[in-house]
Amino acid sequence: MKIIIPMAGMGKRMRPHTLTIPKPLIKIAGKHIVQRLVEDISLVCEEKVDEIAFVIGDFGKEVENELINIAKNVGSKATIYYQYEALGTAHAILCAKESLKGKVVVAFADTLFRAEFKLDAAQDGIIWVHKVKDPSSFGVVKTNEKNIITDFIEKPKEFISENAIIGIYYFKDGDYLCKQLQYLIDNNVQKGGEYQLTDALENMKKAGTKFTIGNVEEWLDCGNKNATVYTNQRILATNNNEDLVSKSAIIINSIIIKPCFIGNNAKIENSVVGPYVSIGDYTSIDNSVISNSIIQNNTKLSCVNIDNSMIGNNVEYKGIMNDVSIGDYTTLN
Repeated sequence: MKIIIPMAGMGKRMRPHTLTIPKPLIKIAGKHIVQRLVEDISLVCEEKVDEIAFVIGDFGKEVENELINIAKNVGSKATIYYQYEALGTAHAILCAKESLKGKVVVAFADTLFRAEFKLDAAQDGIIWVHKVKDPSSFGVVKTNEKNIITDFIEKPKEFISENAIIGIYYFKDGDYLCKQLQYLIDNNVQKGGEYQLTDALENMKKAGTKFTIGNVEEWLDCGNKNATVYTNQRILATNNNEDLVSKSAIIINSIIIKPCFIGNNAKIENSVVGPYVSIGDYTSIDNSVISNSIIQNNTKLSCVNIDNSMIGNNVEYKGIMNDVSIGDYTTLN
């Protein structure tokens, strides 16, 4: 089993946090988004994941080494591919064509999920979906009585299906997927100037591929700051009461309202932190009140009162505000 993760996008909706690191490497409760995605997919797959192919932009060696370590931590080999032009989802996957062999899962790296099902690798293909109240903003699938997908519909104006595609797909035959993606490129099949995976799926379906759906219990988006803060909240709320406060954290005259993640050698003094707060390694906080927020590594906060906020790495912030989004290497006094 292989996992293909296209993640070359610039993450513009997450700026300023993506000005210095790719969005999938932003940490939530102490783990990179893409690390959580890989771990969750590995739990769903009953077969061993032997390779993870990351399709990235020119992110540099430090990022590449981090991705290699993420794959290694789940017992897999990492392969790095590059997408230098934003030419659509089909093009992004095809950048990893040397890894499109055998059974593959394709997962776009700005979404997380919770699911109870196990992947049935005998199926031709499985498309992860989540039931939504308003499907007009999503790509959805329609199924027959046997749970086989009969139609793909992009942002339906009228109600057709509540099953929204979350951006994770299983294919039993990666070589066949590769051929269908290459067909789009060779024949210049585009929509909006991009090559779309949905067109390949439609062609595969017409040729006889039977796609079924895999219903996920919860779909967690990391597309923008507010969505990512909410995802952090949900991850902390469902951690099965695991103690997420590092033993090396220093907590002086402070109240920690769980659930919270507090990283290694973080220091909290004269403050109230929580609930639903993630604090990175070597971050220090004093005389502050913080709830429902993500603070990354090596950051110093003093005399702040914040909620629903994201603060990056190596930030120095002293003041009083209640809803902020501050990128890396920023100083505010």
